[in-house]
Amino acid sequence: MDFDLTEDHAEVRDLAAQILGDLARVERVVEVERNEGGFDARLWETLASSGLIGIALSEDVGGAGLGMGGLVALLEQQGRHVAPVPLWSVVAGAALPLAEFGSPAQVEQWVGPIIEGTAIVTGAFDAAPGQAARLTGLAVDGGLRVTGELPQVPAAPVAQAVVVPVTAEDGGLRVALVPLDRAGVTVVPVAATSNESAGAIVFEDVVLTEDDLLPADGATVTAWTRRRLRIALAAVALGVCEEDLRITAAYTSERVQFGRPVSTNQAVAVRATDAYLDTEAIRLTTHRAAWLLDNPEQGGEEPAEPASLVAKWWASVGGLRVVLAGQHLHGGIGADIDYPIHRYFLWGRQIAFSLGSGDAIAAELGDVLPTAPRIGAPA
Repeated sequence: MDFDLTEDHAEVRDLAAQILGDLARVERVVEVERNEGGFDARLWETLASSGLIGIALSEDVGGAGLGMGGLVALLEQQGRHVAPVPLWSVVAGAALPLAEFGSPAQVEQWVGPIIEGTAIVTGAFDAAPGQAARLTGLAVDGGLRVTGELPQVPAAPVAQAVVVPVTAEDGGLRVALVPLDRAGVTVVPVAATSNESAGAIVFEDVVLTEDDLLPADGATVTAWTRRRLRIALAAVALGVCEEDLRITAAYTSERVQFGRPVSTNQAVAVRATDAYLDTEAIRLTTHRAAWLLDNPEQGGEEPAEPASLVAKWWASVGGLRVVLAGQHLHGGIGADIDYPIHRYFLWGRQIAFSLGSGDAIAAELGDVLPTAPRIGAPA
């Protein structure tokens, strides 16, 4: 594949860089974290009016039709600016699955407003494959009675609805679109590592009708959505690592000790080089996974599953190494929460453990790679 951005994707990158560069400066991010609950409503409105929230959705539902490649280009820039808006969870976790699997009524009611920025619908797909969903539903006339708790959902305090899997009493999986003002639903704000808006959502005998349930097979919707969520998270990690590395390179080149820049010390140069290689690995694996989804003639969803896991593994493992290196190479100032580098460290950690840690992703990857050698098998 060609890893260069297409002309359209490059335009998305440039537009996103311009908007985020103007509206997500460090002082604005600090203000949002401290006074606005970790969600920048003004930036969200601007992203919507520029058409960027709908960049990955098809033109049939009002999007730009630029697929996962377009979303990756956007999210990379978000990561560079650690901009506090829930792009990955809203677009990949809600808008895309609703557009693909929702009923005509669900699409009409929710997808357009999401793209326009007038409604925030977030996704909650954190249960690992093979595990029961965090919510369970008992059959009632015409639907399900749902109980359970989602411990940390991105943007829950500012969202109007959540898209979430539910395990039915027969063991089957359904995916529901639940308005957060429904009787029995409670949202409790919680602190996220990244300081972004997040909340626990508690369901107490919440009655869902068939109108609230996506008409497609729940297991299919969940796998399809998690694939895109992981690629989206990897794209954010790419931007975080790129900017973390840029800031660190500038600092170590300007910081002088014993009469010479810190960057001229071999240990510093080698650590920074390793961080660069990890960042490039995240870039290549993320772009490849997005490309596979955007080019179904290459095999469709099947090869994209391991590719999305590989991208998320690099984001979790390599990404964590990069932000740790950034902290360490800044020395004592790296621990100063008033200095920008710490925020990239926090975002890197948040991403590393969202939708599966490195070890959890590696275990999933082993399950989907039939050609993987047995442990202890000869080479």
